[in-house]
Amino acid sequence: MRSTVFFAPLWLLVACAAQAQTATPRLSSQQCTVSTSYDVLADNGGIWLRRKQGLPREIFFHGGELNVDRQPQPVSAADAQRLRELEQGTRALMPAVASVAQSVVDITFDALNGVVHVLSGSARQRRKVEQLRTAARAQVADTLGRGRWEQAVFDERFEAKVEHAAEALAGSLTRSMMWTVMSGRAAQLERRGEQLDTQMQQQMQGRSDALQAQARTLCVQAQALYAVQQALEYRFNGERLQMLELNAHPQPADVVASTGVAATARR
Repeated sequence: MRSTVFFAPLWLLVACAAQAQTATPRLSSQQCTVSTSYDVLADNGGIWLRRKQGLPREIFFHGGELNVDRQPQPVSAADAQRLRELEQGTRALMPAVASVAQSVVDITFDALNGVVHVLSGSARQRRKVEQLRTAARAQVADTLGRGRWEQAVFDERFEAKVEHAAEALAGSLTRSMMWTVMSGRAAQLERRGEQLDTQMQQQMQGRSDALQAQARTLCVQAQALYAVQQALEYRFNGERLQMLELNAHPQPADVVASTGVAATARR
């Protein structure tokens, strides 16, 4: 969960052309003070944590029982209860994170849709935006929505996939703006951009504030899970079992697994 995803494929072009204020959500496990280096699967059968580097490679716990690298581990009665708390808390956290992530996707593409509408007024271009939205929502639904966080899904490859698709859209918008300027309608484009700036500030601020509140709640939940982990008496090779880690340099706490808002529109 340490990678950060920026849905910002078109913002610079649009900001320079239309002074549009937009949001750039980020998806990362480091938005709070707590992160994990593991891929995580949470379902009714228990909690699986796996990674390719570092030890242990695999941790599984369910119903108060613990397996490390596929070997059953003896735990005290107190630890068994802590493991049950970790299982319940992790299972509850996943759908909450998925919900916030879907909201972030919607805010992002609502903003982009507004920009496309102002710059081109093209129904075809707006359909392209909706296709990008659908793909991003499907990505979240197929992973977080099913209780899975996979490092490979939310690393730079996902960012590159979104940006590649949006760059094609940016090319079309550039051609549309050039035609507008060449046809003597630059002033009209500027007025529409100013209107968009005002509208987006009003529409997005309330939604961004609500998401930040949800993000802070999720951060508190993650920190509570970390505290339970730290209370475990069990030791792996003489050390604490670090499924969750405390970040030395956390990113702003108003952004979680899924969210952050940065205004980036200036001509």
